[in-house]
Amino acid sequence: MHHHLRPAMMPVLAAALLLLATLSQAHNITRILAQHPEFSTFNHYLTLTHLAPEINGRTTITVCAVDNAAMDELLCKHPSIYTIKNILSLHVLLDYFGAKKLHQITNGTALAATMYQATGTAPGSAGFVNITDLHGGKVAFGAENNDGTLTSTFVKSVEEMPYNISVIQISKILPSAAAEAPAPAPTQQNLTSIMSKHGCKVFADTLSSFGDALSTFNDNLGGGLTVFCPLDDAFKAFLPKFKNLTASGKLALLEFHGVPVYQSLATLKSNNGLQNTLATDGANKFDFTVQNDGEDVTLKTRLTTAKITDTIIDEQPLAVFAINKVLLPKELFKGQALAPAPAPEPSAADAPAPAKKGKKKKKAADAPAADSNSDAPADSPGDAADDTADDSNGAVIPNGRIFGNVVIALGLVFGLPLVL
Repeated sequence: MHHHLRPAMMPVLAAALLLLATLSQAHNITRILAQHPEFSTFNHYLTLTHLAPEINGRTTITVCAVDNAAMDELLCKHPSIYTIKNILSLHVLLDYFGAKKLHQITNGTALAATMYQATGTAPGSAGFVNITDLHGGKVAFGAENNDGTLTSTFVKSVEEMPYNISVIQISKILPSAAAEAPAPAPTQQNLTSIMSKHGCKVFADTLSSFGDALSTFNDNLGGGLTVFCPLDDAFKAFLPKFKNLTASGKLALLEFHGVPVYQSLATLKSNNGLQNTLATDGANKFDFTVQNDGEDVTLKTRLTTAKITDTIIDEQPLAVFAINKVLLPKELFKGQALAPAPAPEPSAADAPAPAKKGKKKKKAADAPAADSNSDAPADSPGDAADDTADDSNGAVIPNGRIFGNVVIALGLVFGLPLVL
C-alpha cells in the first residue's frame, strides 16, 4: 500500500525532520578540542574553570580557541583561576559564526555578546566582542572596551555544527582590562549573607545558629561547594518538625543541603544521578537524586521532590541555588517514607513488595528496606538518565520523550499505525 503525502503535510514533515536532525547534534567542547593537541591548554582551562559544561549547555554559540603558545602568554602573568574564567568567557560568543559568516558580515562589522556579558559582572559593554572584515580576506577580533583596537585575527575553522556550535581558532587572547581585573574568590564572601539577601534568610539564620554546621559549609568553600537553600516560606513551615529533631539530626539536615563539589546549573542538568552531601558518612548515605524535569532541575529523596527556582550565585568554586522545598533525608524521616511514595510501580516490579506495605512492620525491617528502596523507581538515577552524559563535562543529550514525539509526528505524516 502506497502512502501519498498531501501538500499540506509537507511543512509538518519538514519540521519533524529538522527537529530530529537538531536533536541528534549534541556537542561536547572537551571532546571536540581533544582531537586537536594544539588547543590542549585552552581545553584544560575550560574544564578547570567549569566553562566546558556551560558551553555544552548552550546552543548557537561560537568558541574562539587559542593555541598553547597564546595560552602561555596569558598564564605567564599568573592570573587567578577566577580571572582566567572571565577572560575565557570573553572568547565564547553567544551567536553562531562559521567561516562563511565571518567573511560575509553585514556592513563589514558586528558586535557579539559573550558568555562574559551573560554573567552580569561585565561592566558596560565589556562583555561584547567586535568582529570586523579587513582587506585581503582577514577577519579581526577585539574586545569592545579595548579602545576599538582589533588585536586578534581569524586563523581557521576547527569544527562547525550549523547552527549549533562553531569552534574557530583566533591568533591571540583578546585583551580586556575588565576581564583581566583581579576577580575576588567566592570564599571571601559571607555565605549566610548571600542566602539571606535572596529569599533564604530563615535557612541562613538557622545555619548560623549551628556553629558546627556552618563550619562544615565554610570549610568546603575553598575546594568547591554547592548549596541548595530552601526559600523562606518552605523552611518556616518546616521549623516545627526541625525543632523536634535531635541535635545530631538538626546538624545532619542542615548539612544535607550542601554538596562538597562545585556544580553549575548546566552541570547538574547534564549529570543527573545520585549526589552525596555534607551529611554523608559511611553507611549513613544521606544522598539525593538530581533529575531533570523538562527545563527544570529537581532534587529527589524518598519523601520530597524539590525544584531549583533560582541561581543565587554561580562563581566557581561556589554555587548557591534556591529550592522550593526542604529536602527530607530518609535517614531522619523513616516513619514517613511510605506516606508520599507511589507504591504501585515497585509492587508490580517486585514480587515481595506487597509484604512491605504494613506501616507497623516497617520499623523492624527499616534498615535493609531503606537501602533496597532508596533506589526504587521514584528516586532511581536510571530514571533520570535521559539527559546524562558520558563525560564529566557532559554534552546536552536529547530527551527520549522528545524523540518519541518526533516519531509520532512522522507516523502521523505517513499515515502509519502507531502502537502505544
